[in-house]
Formats: sequence, C-alpha cells, structure tokens
Amino acid sequence: MGKIFRFLLIVAILAVGGWFVYKNYSMEHPAVESKHQLLVDRIEAMGKLELVKYRYSDVVEHKNINAFLPDASVLLIVKADAVGCVNLTKLTPEDIKVVGDSVSIQLPGPEICYIKIDHDASKVYDTKMAFLREAQLVDEAYKAAEKAVADDVKKSDILQQTKANAITVFKPLLQGLGFTKINLTFK
Repeated sequence: MGKIFRFLLIVAILAVGGWFVYKNYSMEHPAVESKHQLLVDRIEAMGKLELVKYRYSDVVEHKNINAFLPDASVLLIVKADAVGCVNLTKLTPEDIKVVGDSVSIQLPGPEICYIKIDHDASKVYDTKMAFLREAQLVDEAYKAAEKAVADDVKKSDILQQTKANAITVFKPLLQGLGFTKINLTFK
C-alpha cells in the first residue's frame, strides 16, 4: 500500500509540475512586452478641407527575375486612398469680395492632399521562392502599387470632383449666412 501511495504522490507531483511548465512556458500564448517613448515632434495648423476620397484596389503580382535562381514572386491585393482637398490657408482677404447680398470668393486651386496605402485592408496572398527575401519583396510590391496608384490619380478626375464638391459644400454655407448671389471660382 505504501508503494502505491508513493507512486501516486510522484505521479501527482509530476502532473502538477508538467501543468505548471506548460502554462508558463507554452508557445501558445507568448508573453509580449512593448515599451514606447512617445514624443510630439511638432504641431501644425491645418487648413486643408478634404472634399473627396477615391478608394483604389490593386492586384499586384511582383516578381524578381533572376538569371540563375528561380524567380521570386509575391501576389497581393493593395487598398489605397487618394484624397482631394482645398487648402484654405492660402485664402486671403483679397480673394473675398462682398457687396450687399452677393459674395464672390476665389478659392485656392484643388490639390491632392495625400495618397496612402491602407495596410490594414491590404493582404499578401501568396509568395513563391522568396525564402529570406520575402519582406523585401513585399515592400517592393507595396512601393510599386503606391506608384501605380499615384500615376492613376494624376490621370483621374479627382481635381474636378474636388472643385464640384467644394461648390456643393460652400454654396449652402454662404446661403445660410444670408448671401443670395454667390460666385465661387478657383485660382
């Protein structure tokens, strides 16, 4: 009876020890530690009125062609945003003319505020023969996608759409201020 009790005691101690090791050192839930030292570099006054956003999807197959090794490739779907805006900080008092119930405003020309890849919505679907170069290959593919989106934005009607949306936004605002004759133009 004593041998069985000692055997069960040893098995119980080993089981508790095994459970403790499994819970504390398991790769299932690795401990994560992240330290941050945040600093505000600068504060800028913003005056850009964002008026239109184009959402792009780009299916990218990017290859590195090698003479001796198999070609490395990556397939990804990239989501990107291009935003058109009017920079109201460029508006001067000379650009606004008020006579009675009429107003004439010469707005700054529309511009592209930014073109930005949405990394959260983008996905890498497949990599082939990339091995240790996978991160570099994916980075190159994202840069190629950003350039392709920027080229397409320049060819698009985003600036005309920005003008149209500026008029749509400013007319009711000026009518609400009591102006009946409104003339909006762009530099």
